[in-house]
Amino acid sequence: MSDIKAADADAFFAEVDIASKKAIWCAVATVDGNQPRVRMVHPTWDGQVLWFATGPDSPKARQMHENPAVDVQFQVAPPDFVHIMVRGRAELCSDPADKARAWDVIDYDLTEFGSTGPEDPNFLAVRIVPERVELSEMFGSVNRRVWRSS
Repeated sequence: MSDIKAADADAFFAEVDIASKKAIWCAVATVDGNQPRVRMVHPTWDGQVLWFATGPDSPKARQMHENPAVDVQFQVAPPDFVHIMVRGRAELCSDPADKARAWDVIDYDLTEFGSTGPEDPNFLAVRIVPERVELSEMFGSVNRRVWRSS
């Protein structure tokens, strides 16, 4: 395992972004009381921040409101077998500027999920601020690199 130095963070996150775009599956783990809950999401990188969307009344929104600790895992299928793990804190963003930013950055059509635009009250932007990001191959056994926030 190698640790990513601060000077190399931008290049590392660019590599994470490229790899994550190849992922078919991505799971987010939230905490419900003292129990983990995992579901599929489609987050998008914006530099060193990860965005995804949900409804303001969804179970995951309620869970992240109560406990913002999350883990996100991307798994890229063969032949690449790239593995990305993100541990961080979820921020539920209701500020219009944050919602507009997420709407612009998220790389799929949010209207397919019932939202009409960033001003839609049923659209909740979720910003994940990573504390730790791991990029590896073969489920963490090859070329494992880890970035940690300072």
